[in-house]
Amino acid sequence: MADADTDDWTKARDAALLTRSVQEAGRLASSLFRTELKNWIKGASSPVSEADIAVNDLLEQQLRSATPGYGWLSEESADNATRLDRRFTWIVDPIDGTRAYLAGREDWCVSVALVENASPVLAAVYAPVTEEFFFAARGQGATLNDSGVHATAGSDFDFPRMAGPKPLVQRLSPTSDEITLFPRIGSLALRLCRVAQGRLDAAFAGGQSRDWDLAAANLIVQEAGGKMTALSGDAIEYNRREVTHGVLVAAGRERHARIVEHFRNRPLP
Repeated sequence: MADADTDDWTKARDAALLTRSVQEAGRLASSLFRTELKNWIKGASSPVSEADIAVNDLLEQQLRSATPGYGWLSEESADNATRLDRRFTWIVDPIDGTRAYLAGREDWCVSVALVENASPVLAAVYAPVTEEFFFAARGQGATLNDSGVHATAGSDFDFPRMAGPKPLVQRLSPTSDEITLFPRIGSLALRLCRVAQGRLDAAFAGGQSRDWDLAAANLIVQEAGGKMTALSGDAIEYNRREVTHGVLVAAGRERHARIVEHFRNRPLP
């Protein structure tokens, strides 16, 4: 079998594996949602619960048993530097938006990407409560529940259709008037996917986001005809030794270009 054929077969296999595993993980998270769960704080202020751990364990068993040669990077697993030497690595957030999850809100999801070297090639973001399954494969477009999605066109700034840290977005306003943004979305991955589906015109991440918050949504935005980069316009690289990122923006291509140009001319302090 030729190498190209092998890669095509592997991609189809991995896409099916990803879909099946993320949907099963979403069902498990849903079964524990709004129940009494042990939870605690890790690091400075990041909440984690026994649901996060259970979903992580399920995904790790499903994905790693089927792809033993792939690397693994998850918010809820100890990091292993061997991932840096792998061509393919799974990047996983078992429950993105744990605070929302523990508060009984709907704005959380399961987010998983497969990264080849530094770039995502497959992505799934599943919000079980609202029954939204976003999926993308590089070069094949993005879907929501099997229907194609597209980022909004144009370059205007309609602030109620933007989301992110208000002091950051406020810098786009030509006046000092108070602006109104789209209501806060607890999951960063879901916030970014709202750009891909056209519910938001633009979304920002205010810094200190990690690979697992971003990788899947990045590909979904890209395949929906949008663009997601650092605020400088630089591409985001994944599965590096350092997995923390600075300020990021996602939007349709014309609007993204205008936002990046704006901050080039008026850089953050």
